[in-house]
Amino acid sequence: MNKMAFEEFSSFEPLQFLEPDKDILEEKNLCALWERLQKELQNVHSVEDLKRWIGFYDELREALDEERTKRYIAMTCQTDDEEREKRYLYVITVVEPLRKPRQMAILSQLASNPFFNALDSSYAVFKRSVLSQLKTYREENVQREVEEEKLCQQYQKISGGLTAEYEGKEYTLVQLSRFLEEQDRGKRKQVWEIIANKRLEKKEIFEDIFDKLLSLRNQIATAAGFDNYRSYVFEKYQRFDYTPEDCLKLAEAIEQTVVPVQKEIENWRKEQLGLVQLKPWDLAVDPEGGQPLRPFQTAEELFERVGNIFKKMDPKLWSFYKILGEKKLVDLENRKGKAPGGYQSTLSLARLPFIFMNAVGTHRDLETLLHESGHAFHSLAAREQFLYDYRSAPLEFCEVASMSMELFASSYLDEFYSEKELKRANRKLFEGILLFFPWMATVDGFQQELYTSPDQSRENRARIWEGLIARFGGVVDWEGYEEIRRYLWHRQLHIFEIPFYYIEYGIAQMGALAFWIEAKKDLKTALERYLYALSLGGSKPLRELFQAAGLPFDFSSKTLKPLIDAAREQWTLLKS
Repeated sequence: MNKMAFEEFSSFEPLQFLEPDKDILEEKNLCALWERLQKELQNVHSVEDLKRWIGFYDELREALDEERTKRYIAMTCQTDDEEREKRYLYVITVVEPLRKPRQMAILSQLASNPFFNALDSSYAVFKRSVLSQLKTYREENVQREVEEEKLCQQYQKISGGLTAEYEGKEYTLVQLSRFLEEQDRGKRKQVWEIIANKRLEKKEIFEDIFDKLLSLRNQIATAAGFDNYRSYVFEKYQRFDYTPEDCLKLAEAIEQTVVPVQKEIENWRKEQLGLVQLKPWDLAVDPEGGQPLRPFQTAEELFERVGNIFKKMDPKLWSFYKILGEKKLVDLENRKGKAPGGYQSTLSLARLPFIFMNAVGTHRDLETLLHESGHAFHSLAAREQFLYDYRSAPLEFCEVASMSMELFASSYLDEFYSEKELKRANRKLFEGILLFFPWMATVDGFQQELYTSPDQSRENRARIWEGLIARFGGVVDWEGYEEIRRYLWHRQLHIFEIPFYYIEYGIAQMGALAFWIEAKKDLKTALERYLYALSLGGSKPLRELFQAAGLPFDFSSKTLKPLIDAAREQWTLLKS
């Protein structure tokens, strides 16, 4: 479904600063634009002048970010295309080093402008962001960040290129994962070992990449004046509403509240399957003996039938979803050379979302499209915000948009399933939510310890990982596969590519469960609140966005427990 017809998209609003046909990524043109923007700022003589100038500043950033996004999408859609890779690398090795120091010099000039503090309260979040960016920026880190992105791209290329042969046919690892849902346990074990060992073959390469990333990130934090990379990231991500200590508190709440439920679920699975020990290849199969859920055959079918769900659910959601299809803003099917995972990204100037994923016909693919559609709806709902920074929200609330959509749509999956299959699909949903929390705590805890430990050795990070697996790992038996467990974190792309971006999912999942509880009482009202909160984009602080949606924002067991109790009760009702 991917035609990559990006060039046809025009700016959402008429250009006020840029010349439509000029190549802004050409070095001479780019430098001239920043110089012109700087001169325009020197001619600001009132608050109204400054507001107009901010519009120019936004327009240039939107255009640059859109070009980068287009090239990133093109590259991830086909990582083995050297021309696409070259075009993307040009952005991160040439354009970004030109852009960053100029942009930060302008922000410094903006912050010292006499009219900056006179901007009204609608600019409060924007002003706070400007000051935070200045706090974390150091020119000597620009080249380090280029090297960091190149290493991430290398990890992505290697991961996306992994294939293995099974029964005489070559598969991507994502395609192979379908067989882990088969009832034949011998086949599951064989396939799981193929996938795990294929990743293990690259362990030294992945370890080398991460060693370099770890070193670079520590250098970046030190150069910016922070004690460690964790402190640097919390400031860079502008996490003003919670602290690392709050994250640790949430991990403790998960250990107390969710891990016992995780063990209950896994023991039930073990009993249903009639096993003495639950092994890693027993986690995807239906424990009640059902054949794998195969809700669709083709990406086109998946896209169309998910559209039918939104058509039934809400006219606004349906109008948003139609834009994705009409403008060909999706690439859904898995193929060799395609980067792993899924994401939604926004073409900033056109104010249009794009969905990328790797569908192979599984139920998880259906969940992924619903999830990424939630992100896309967020992008479209906030596209009228008057500042560029406000057209995207803090990541913690972005994930509320996507995770809530999975739950809202759960009652409409009869579009794909019979009544019996629907029950199974929703049991899997709530089981997945409950089992996610301990995994999230593991991934976040790994990074929390890793980036604050004075011991940066491979041996220490393995000890940290294995300690967290023991703390949050449930009842799965890894005997005989200890080395695979030791490097299990290699599959989590966030650890490589977006450090410390995982706690957001935990915070957001709490918000999504609260939305689901309200939606069970009154879906129409819940969706109205959902769309209103999404329309705010990033114009409010994170805590206020949660408040606008009527959601709790707290990291304690007191808040988590009733949400987990409700999800566990639903899971219990859905199992036979």
